Amino acid sequence: MNSNNRNEQTAMKYLPVLLLAAAGTAAADDVAEAVKAAGSAAASAQLAADNAWMLASCALVLLMTGPGLALFYGGLVRRKNVLGTMMHSFILMALASVLWTLVGYSLAFGEGNAFVGGFQYLFLRGVGMEPNADYAATLPHLTFMAFQMMFAIITPALISGAYAERIKFSGMVLYTTLWLFFVYFPMAHMVWGKGGLFNAFAGGRIPCFDFAGGTVVHITSGVSALVAALYLKPRAGYLQEPMRPHSLVLSFAGACLLWFGWFGFNAGSALSAGPLAASAFVATHLGATGGVAGWLLAEWMRTGKPSILGGISGCVAGLVAITPASGFVLPMPALLIGLLAGVFCYLMVAVVKMRLGYDDSLDAFGVHGAGGTLGALLTGVFATNAVNNALKDAAGNPAPLGLVDGNPSQILNQALGTLVAIVLAAVGSFLCLKIADLVCGLRAAPQHETDGLDLSMHGEEGYSFEA
Repeated sequence: MNSNNRNEQTAMKYLPVLLLAAAGTAAADDVAEAVKAAGSAAASAQLAADNAWMLASCALVLLMTGPGLALFYGGLVRRKNVLGTMMHSFILMALASVLWTLVGYSLAFGEGNAFVGGFQYLFLRGVGMEPNADYAATLPHLTFMAFQMMFAIITPALISGAYAERIKFSGMVLYTTLWLFFVYFPMAHMVWGKGGLFNAFAGGRIPCFDFAGGTVVHITSGVSALVAALYLKPRAGYLQEPMRPHSLVLSFAGACLLWFGWFGFNAGSALSAGPLAASAFVATHLGATGGVAGWLLAEWMRTGKPSILGGISGCVAGLVAITPASGFVLPMPALLIGLLAGVFCYLMVAVVKMRLGYDDSLDAFGVHGAGGTLGALLTGVFATNAVNNALKDAAGNPAPLGLVDGNPSQILNQALGTLVAIVLAAVGSFLCLKIADLVCGLRAAPQHETDGLDLSMHGEEGYSFEA
């Protein structure tokens, strides 16, 4: 047998093996391609689902300002000031959005130092369709920016409850513009920005838990509200003549819209449509219900009558207090936080405010400042990695979060974050008020205040009984 025949026989002998190997290689390649395609499809589906939820959350948070807060505050003032009060919320939907997109987002979420961001996102440069993994890996960067913009809108609008019925519109616009730069943008960076002083999840030196804005939104706005109320002094006739709400019907509708929108505020802060959003959603609802119960019980015991004004005020107090804790606590602690906030904020409004005599027109400090502080501190008590396990220890295991996890030092961290927010808001707000007062004046003229700001500032009335 010659060598050619032997080679042919050898080839025939191993041909099945070679064919099987080739088929196996092709099958492995097919499997790899299929796995890759499935992974890509899953990532695309997750991005679509998360983006849909976050866009809805953006709309929910905007709804909180207009019409929610506008109706809530608008109903609480006297009839002659309803439009001027609602205008404070409405104008900020435009003004804060412009400032945020031009420079605010960059100062809050750009890379800078521990206190303020840089300028790489100026005019939204580099903020597009691709995710920013530093903040939300499954969302378009634009969506994350838009969601945070809604917080920048409502925060200064909350302050307007303190100076309602006595501030000039021009002064309010200038004060708010300055306040966003001096207070809000730096505080947002310190708590939520990459490398911020209190950012527990991105290099902060003092890890402070604030899931959705206890320090950034409520403490800064509440403390600033108190400073504004003291600076502007009381309304003409305060404590000497009745200043009852002109329409609790409007305020009731506004409170219900706030409760509804707060699901986007807190559950949206999970930045995904996953289990953490569900936990924050439930905590938010229970915090609100606890707040209603706490306020009404305290009011009923003290005055003998539970009021609708008390109920809606308690609802907001509970929502405020649960905001920093909503993504860290279990349902029963959420209910307790709301209950304690309802009682505490009622006492701040009904007892402390009356004894001290300051004119916080619509109780922005009594509810947001007091409730935000209480909520921030209680977050250090009840935060648990059973709800949020994103923070890891050196071994890669979920780190203990609050006192209930065996980490009592977190209460001190929360206190430090709260203290910085209070000092920044107090000093920053005073400076902004002083500058605005020197430039264009803040307090409305006495005759304008008597006539009402609807006519004197805007040339129109909320109600026409002759039409």
